[in-house]
Amino acid sequence: MGDITQKGYEKKRSKLIGAFLPQAPGKGMDPSVPHERRTPVTPGSSSRYHRRRSSGSRDERYRSDVHTEAVQAALAKQKERGKMAVPMPSKRRSLVVQSSMDAYTPPDTSSGSEGEGSMQGEGTPTSSQGSINMENWISRAIHGSTTSSTTSSSSTQSGGSGAASRLADVMGQTHLGPIAHLSLKRNTRKAPALLGLPAPVTVENGNSGPGPVVRRSCEFGSGGSELVWQQPPLEKQEKNSAPPDVTSYTTDSIQVERPQGSTTASRATPKYGNAELMETGDGVPVGGRVSAKIQQLVNTLKRPKRPPLREFFVDDFEELLEVQQPDPNQPKAEGAQMLAMRGEQLGVVTNWPPSLEAALQRWGTISPKAPCLTTMDTNGKPLYILTYGKLWLRSMKVAYNILHKLGSKQEPMVRPGDRVALVFPNNDPAAFMVAFYGCLLAELVPVPIEVPLTRKDAGSQQIGFLLGSCGVTVALTSDACHKGLPKSPTGEIPQFKGWPKLLWFVTESKHLSKPPRDWFPHIKDANNDTAYIEYKTCKDGSVLGVTVMRIALLTHCQALTQSCGYTEAETIVNVLDFKKDVGLWHGILTSVMNMMHVISIPYSLMKVNPLSWIQKVCQYKAKVACVKSRDMHWALVAHKDQRDINLSSLRMLVVADGSNPWSISSCDAFLNVFQSKGLKPEVICPCASSPEALTVAIRRPTDDSNQPPGRGVLSMQGLSHGVIRVDSEEKLSVLTLQDVGTAMPGALMCVVKPDGVPQLCKTDEIGELCVCSIATGTSYYGLSGMTKNTFEVFPMNSVGAPISEYPFTRTGLLGFVGPGGLCFIAGKMDGLMVVGGRRHNADDIVATALAVEPMKFVYRGRIAVFSITVLHDERIVVVAEQRPDSTEEDSFQWMSRVLQAIDGIHQVGVYCLALVPSNTLPKTPLGGIHLSETKQLFLEGSLHPCNVLMCPHTCVTNLPKPRQKQPEIGPASVMVGNLVSGKRIAQASGRDLGQMEDNDQARKFLFLSEVLQWRAQTTPDHVLYTLLNSRGTIASSLSCVQLHKRAEKIATMLAERGHLQDGEHVALVYPPGIDLIAAFYGCLYAGCVPITVRPPHPQNIATTLPTVKMIVEVSRSACMMTTAVICKLLRSKEASAAVDVRTWPPVLDTDDLPKKKPPLLYKPSNPDTLAYLDFSVSTTGMLAGVKMSHTATSAFCRSIKLQCELYPSREVAICLDPYCGLGFVIWCLCSVYSGHQSILIPPSELEVNPALWLLAVSQYKVRDTFCSYSVMELCTKGLGLQTDSLKSRGLDLSRVRTCVVVAEERPRIALTQSFSKLFKDLGLHPRAVSTSFGCRVNLAICLQPHRLGKLADQGTSGPDPTTVYVDMRALRHDRVRLVERGSPHSLPLMESGKILPGVRIIIANPETKGPLGDSHLGEIWVCSGHNASGYFTVYGDEALQSDHFNSRLSFGDTQTIWTRTGYLGFLRRTELTDASGERHDALYVVGALDEAMELRGMRYHPIDIETSVIRTHKSITECAVFTWTNLLVVVVELDGSEQEALDLVPLVTNVVLEEHYLIVGVVVVVDIGVIPINSRGEKQRMHLRDGFLADQLDPIYVAYNM
Repeated sequence: MGDITQKGYEKKRSKLIGAFLPQAPGKGMDPSVPHERRTPVTPGSSSRYHRRRSSGSRDERYRSDVHTEAVQAALAKQKERGKMAVPMPSKRRSLVVQSSMDAYTPPDTSSGSEGEGSMQGEGTPTSSQGSINMENWISRAIHGSTTSSTTSSSSTQSGGSGAASRLADVMGQTHLGPIAHLSLKRNTRKAPALLGLPAPVTVENGNSGPGPVVRRSCEFGSGGSELVWQQPPLEKQEKNSAPPDVTSYTTDSIQVERPQGSTTASRATPKYGNAELMETGDGVPVGGRVSAKIQQLVNTLKRPKRPPLREFFVDDFEELLEVQQPDPNQPKAEGAQMLAMRGEQLGVVTNWPPSLEAALQRWGTISPKAPCLTTMDTNGKPLYILTYGKLWLRSMKVAYNILHKLGSKQEPMVRPGDRVALVFPNNDPAAFMVAFYGCLLAELVPVPIEVPLTRKDAGSQQIGFLLGSCGVTVALTSDACHKGLPKSPTGEIPQFKGWPKLLWFVTESKHLSKPPRDWFPHIKDANNDTAYIEYKTCKDGSVLGVTVMRIALLTHCQALTQSCGYTEAETIVNVLDFKKDVGLWHGILTSVMNMMHVISIPYSLMKVNPLSWIQKVCQYKAKVACVKSRDMHWALVAHKDQRDINLSSLRMLVVADGSNPWSISSCDAFLNVFQSKGLKPEVICPCASSPEALTVAIRRPTDDSNQPPGRGVLSMQGLSHGVIRVDSEEKLSVLTLQDVGTAMPGALMCVVKPDGVPQLCKTDEIGELCVCSIATGTSYYGLSGMTKNTFEVFPMNSVGAPISEYPFTRTGLLGFVGPGGLCFIAGKMDGLMVVGGRRHNADDIVATALAVEPMKFVYRGRIAVFSITVLHDERIVVVAEQRPDSTEEDSFQWMSRVLQAIDGIHQVGVYCLALVPSNTLPKTPLGGIHLSETKQLFLEGSLHPCNVLMCPHTCVTNLPKPRQKQPEIGPASVMVGNLVSGKRIAQASGRDLGQMEDNDQARKFLFLSEVLQWRAQTTPDHVLYTLLNSRGTIASSLSCVQLHKRAEKIATMLAERGHLQDGEHVALVYPPGIDLIAAFYGCLYAGCVPITVRPPHPQNIATTLPTVKMIVEVSRSACMMTTAVICKLLRSKEASAAVDVRTWPPVLDTDDLPKKKPPLLYKPSNPDTLAYLDFSVSTTGMLAGVKMSHTATSAFCRSIKLQCELYPSREVAICLDPYCGLGFVIWCLCSVYSGHQSILIPPSELEVNPALWLLAVSQYKVRDTFCSYSVMELCTKGLGLQTDSLKSRGLDLSRVRTCVVVAEERPRIALTQSFSKLFKDLGLHPRAVSTSFGCRVNLAICLQPHRLGKLADQGTSGPDPTTVYVDMRALRHDRVRLVERGSPHSLPLMESGKILPGVRIIIANPETKGPLGDSHLGEIWVCSGHNASGYFTVYGDEALQSDHFNSRLSFGDTQTIWTRTGYLGFLRRTELTDASGERHDALYVVGALDEAMELRGMRYHPIDIETSVIRTHKSITECAVFTWTNLLVVVVELDGSEQEALDLVPLVTNVVLEEHYLIVGVVVVVDIGVIPINSRGEKQRMHLRDGFLADQLDPIYVAYNM
């Protein structure tokens, strides 16, 4: 066991601290280091870290002198090591009073930050940085200029990826933790040669060894507060090589000598976890050695029987999460197998009573005047003395009344053996004691519980479940308590949430009737009946009831009497909760067995006067006191004012939480102070207990003061691996334990492995203590399975044989049995967190956090530590209450230092550290933190922290490997692959236009202008267009002849006033309506090329007018046509502020038309000339114009006419933006070509009247309607609650057979489904809703017309759109894997509609341009008569033009010219057939290539991540993601109070990790409406990104995940 005596402890302490005390130069120091560069940490220079020991303001439960000094020395050591800057999270002003804006800028980092060199095997990067302001930071990030990159000697800085990636370094990749310093390396390829090293060795600028560190101060905004990052010290100052790495499993590091003249010694660094697997700053995956064994195994399992063909047979990938590999250097248990320890013989004394009731009867009759219990009021005055006589009589009275006065004689309400709740406040032990013994006498089973304070008290619901499962119907309570319970207006006590219905029974004597003379309780010897049930709260918050038998109760009292040496009439002071645990066993039960006098100190008195218990010990000359370490701590804080304290009467001070490893410091400090006041050292008796095993061990009060108690100074590193290493090296991470005595009399104790089979531990192994004794609990009430695992354990020896025929009980305590049978407890099973295969105890982490300057910023003892499971491993979360007076910077600094301390001492990363406002954590009845409730709040996003720091980059080390791109494949394997695998090449086409005979008169005209003239002659009064206003009434309409005449006048105007030539471009700036249509045909009549432009928004000219100007300029418009209103707007003051109005081309006002007709209408000579230009802003914020020829325009209209069966007799309702794409074609062109009537509903009118579109559809009995996603969303959100009132207004959608959503994106399946469900009640057929798909190069590829009802048998009926479920993980690898609905990682995709007539589609590999097979993901290529003929740009970028519009396959059919859509998707042949009997090919669109994000070698579609994020919390209404220098940025819109903003950060981080295996770099919380959306309802993520980088979002909160 090594030296664990007091002397050893002192020696250890001086050695440990010695490393940090000033040293004489040259002694153990590297002589090459100039002396003055090393500031020794004298008490002066580190005074910042050292707190006065006597201030006593630290949580004494957790105070350990060694630990505090260790933490502070580690942090002080760090101070010499250079600093590292962490971007501080930014908050909006309304959330924080004072904070400076610059504090939110992520600082630039220099090359120093790359030394992820491990110092002592668990280091953190050092770095030297300067802080810079936002503007030049952004400009630098964009232009890649490098500033402070030469600070530390940077021979490895070659190439380099500019400041932007260095920014990513500090934001995402400079971590705190040992476990994954994700290696983000620069191009270090030139370095090895430069140093004359073998090439594979990577050289980093780590500061290895005690060389001087180049350092700059780093300000945070104006605060200038320093941030210090912890780096554990080197093992020995002289040694320059790194020690074996203890956190990972790479080989020892190689030592490299630097060329002369350089300042730091550089060395190759061991990496942690899967450091090598992370991307470098340049986005190049680094090949890794991690889990090669596993990988090899997987590869072997996957190997096919014959060599694969390389394209179609790329083996199905599996994204493997890294399995934490055991570190070969980790300590292993080496001792012999332990033996079970036997406690001394339980010496049954003859006069011990046969049962506890018999004892009560004996004392109640023999010495009725003897005091049993004295209670105190809040002034510390004796309130009431309960004598044994009164206790006996009153208990009898209670027993009689419960048995005979509840219910009727025939049907009593309770019978012997029933469970009864005891609800008594903590300041009334007398009433509790009477009720408890009353139950024992009545042979009922008392279940003592806390008083429910409110109906929704934390945890009281779970207690209700316990009562329900125990079948409790009666609750005993005191008068005062009964009066204090919440009541309903009628005066009844309401049923608490989750509680059974209870009868409340008041036990005060005055309310009870006297038992008749002849009635007497039945007093028998202790037997196997249940005596009482003690409740226990589990780690997850559930409450269990531990049943204790009468024989166990008695044996336990006997064992305590023997080990504590209790004698009759001793006085004992009890500060503990008397309802359970040590307080109940000593203060209520054992005391009665021995006729002792208990002085009970309520918690409320301790709060007012922490010394009260010590005063009572003096006043009553008490022999024994039962306390917790916090009571000792409080007494220390308050004892200064006291003169006459004399503790010489105490022979035993029972420390109830002696099993808390951190109680030792309280005991030491208490002894230190009170030894002079008569306290004898041997009096302090820590004990260990648990609800299941009752008292497990207790230190006996000895008279021999020479034998010092046992001490163990253990290595935390060893403990985390479950082994005991007496720590002799100079390490800071130690845990000092005190023994809790030996096993109880009559008990057998052993230690078993904490998980798996209960196998005995070796002597140097930590395990769970198990006890075999009569005096333990016997079961969890009503839970036989859990009972078996806990109360019926048969420990095995190494050969697998049970060591005893009797079952053992698991205590829930972790520890070991040391020399001499002394028990040492290292923690609780409940507090255990297994992170990356290592075990950490929550209490230890709390202690470390509290040793970091706790008192300035957080409340002592209000710290919760728990773990949550994210991505198949536990992640540590620390939550603390922040003091109201601490500033943002203070708290942030404290948080970052806590992270370093925990990392340095436990070598484990903290996943999330949150600070909440003071007094907001849920409390347990005695004022502690309700841990499970806190965890619950954290997970559901309702903890409302005021500060959050997440460090996923540090902790998450089990991400799958980044994907390595496959080498290119040649055509041969694909062609063979086709034949061998029987896969079809993925191609499909709509119906052939040539073979379709139809009576289409418009076909004989080449130009739309001719079609209009023909209609004006043949059907002059047929109405083509009807425009509705927001009230749903007709604002205006146009018949064929009206449109023709209006167009003629506009053509005249263009010729006369505009002086335009054929082919000149005209910008049409109109609101959606009839003027736009007339102006369009006017341009065609005049031979001009129209461009439709959305007019500027009058309320938002500053942002909308520049877009108009840009389109007018890029399209080279010679003039603009618009209405009088917009004319005025363009000349307004606001307009001239936004753009230079003098450079507008001439503006024509079409409200003032000339009266005469033009002499001659223009007829184009060649159908391939330009008909119009279509301009649109893509989702990536690019303005792209495409050219539409007359041929393409007519083909387009014909294709739509055939697909949708449009005839002059039809009416179609259109609620779309008429400025680009299919929306424009349907609004302006189709009616003229097909002759149907279009009912036009401008989408902007829906903002005034959301029901406008649907009411119009219903009123005009429309069968076909077109809308956009934004319209559908407006209806879903705006009319969700109005369906009944709409029904009563006669809204009927049963005639609708097609409702097509016009879109250029993956179908939004959730939206279309909720729309269909919502309006199903109004007659909407669920199959009516479908989607279309178009893009820039071809404005409509798919359009699904549904045919419902009678029309199903007609020629064009298509099958229903099919939905498939694909594996999202496969999609990231550009594969399609179909899965079942509801399987994990499944993503529903709906086909995008039926392919239009005359359209051919093929799926091609976007990189190799080879054709792909059915159900393979690739780029959608299209060949069609209505393709656009090219981009229209000022620059005329020919390469792009030919690539997008004139592409050929690299093999296969290399003749056809295809147009690339830029969208990824796949074709899948379905089982359905279309009208011609052909199998139906469904096209599934996955997403745009230029929207997709390349992260860790995989392709992510923003919408998938956004969908996950939106689901995670009810207050997230919208989300957009984008990448920025390899960091994933998530922007969420918050619909709720700003207090909820910080709740979202952990939730967002968790869900993206769990579902997408990605670490979020930055979380930005903004107001509703900040994420920009274009007219089609698509998110403009690049605009958002620009706004974020330019700091224009006014975010509520920005969190930078470390």
